[in-house]
Amino acid sequence: MKLWGGRFTKPTDRLVEEYTASIGFDRRLAAEDLEGSLAHVKMLGRCGILPEEDVARIVEGLEELRRRLEAGTLTFDVAHEDVHMNMEKHLIDLIGPVGGKLHTGRSRNDQVALDMHLYLRREVDEILELLADLQRALVEAAERHLDVIVPGYTHLQRAQPVLLAHHLLAYFWMLVRDAERLRDARKRIDMMPLGAGALAGTTFPIDREFVARELGFARLYENSMDAVSDRDFILEFLADASILMMHLSRLSEELILWSSAEFGFIELDDAYCTGSSIMPQKKNPDVAELVRGKTGRVYGHLMGLLTVMKGLPLAYNKDLQEDKEGMFDTVDTLKGALVLFAGMIRTMQVRRERLARAVAEDFSNATDLADYLVRKGLPFRQAHEVIGKLVLHCVRRSRYLNELSLEEYREFSDLFEADLYEVLDPRRVVDARNVRGGTGTGAVREQLEKAKSWLADGSEAERRGRS
Repeated sequence: MKLWGGRFTKPTDRLVEEYTASIGFDRRLAAEDLEGSLAHVKMLGRCGILPEEDVARIVEGLEELRRRLEAGTLTFDVAHEDVHMNMEKHLIDLIGPVGGKLHTGRSRNDQVALDMHLYLRREVDEILELLADLQRALVEAAERHLDVIVPGYTHLQRAQPVLLAHHLLAYFWMLVRDAERLRDARKRIDMMPLGAGALAGTTFPIDREFVARELGFARLYENSMDAVSDRDFILEFLADASILMMHLSRLSEELILWSSAEFGFIELDDAYCTGSSIMPQKKNPDVAELVRGKTGRVYGHLMGLLTVMKGLPLAYNKDLQEDKEGMFDTVDTLKGALVLFAGMIRTMQVRRERLARAVAEDFSNATDLADYLVRKGLPFRQAHEVIGKLVLHCVRRSRYLNELSLEEYREFSDLFEADLYEVLDPRRVVDARNVRGGTGTGAVREQLEKAKSWLADGSEAERRGRS
């Protein structure tokens, strides 16, 4: 007999049970369900809705269920549909009919919403910690390689040389924005829906503020219909996770390219690569490739839930059962990617000699040569044309700008002097860009200090926010 079966005259079809049951995935909310139930029953006793002896028995039973859950001995049955009914059935079996009083003044609708708020709040806090660790790995790698210059690209064509540290820190600041988005989303996650009942509240004189304090929530939902039907907080998390995964996917693509024979800029550690079943020479960047691939999976969860929500009338509908699997999978995917990426960045080897050759054998110093002519008094547009013709001259002769003689330079402009060769040095090209946010060594050192300060301030803010 179902716990809600009084209205029904025949048992549920077995296929319906299997199709509509959510226990296969919402069992992950068991700890949160017990946490919410403990706060709820304490409130029922405090408000005089349940006698203290009943509250004491229910609390004792819930604590025993928590011990069994932690020990891995708690079982779940599809016949009881979801985590809430399974927990209530276990409680009644354990302490008798008094266990049925636990559900006084609440519905599964506000109960499941509470569980997801509790779950996602905890997971976002963990994700923020993992995100900060990846940021630390990027800062560490930037500091180790502050003297390394790499080709910078636009359109995947050589553009201008930059410090490798500058390139890595670009991802650090992307992750700063990701952390800020997640912290902001946490404000909406940190809201307490319990007390909304099925949709209209409850006739019992409950104390929602007490439950919120017990569970550490900053705010309550002010409208019961909104409380049970809102999934904006999950959508916001999925959107933020999608942007974060996009950033990781972009970095994945660069690591994949850089570790190829054609680039040869880095070598990823063996621990983060795999081999081929047929080609013994292969070392494949599978972790980076999978992060890149799983980004689409996270996008799909966002689009899936947006589609579920788009036509739902107030208040609760069974469609909302589809909110959990994508959320769980996104949490798992994101946490795994962050952990693996931190390790991959910390262990990658930078091939300094190959990079030194790369920045010496291209035309990425051409802009600086145009700026040289501008400083001699030539308008930039004319300087651009002169250097463009010089590059074409070199390409046709398989030479680079630093290989031309002064006489050859003067064939294109009599403004060229012997000091032009100083401008062509990659280190000079990099350090000429010492403006705030630029790739000059001094500017990047300042950027590193700002990054460290941000991490320190963020850690302190997180600590204060959770204390």
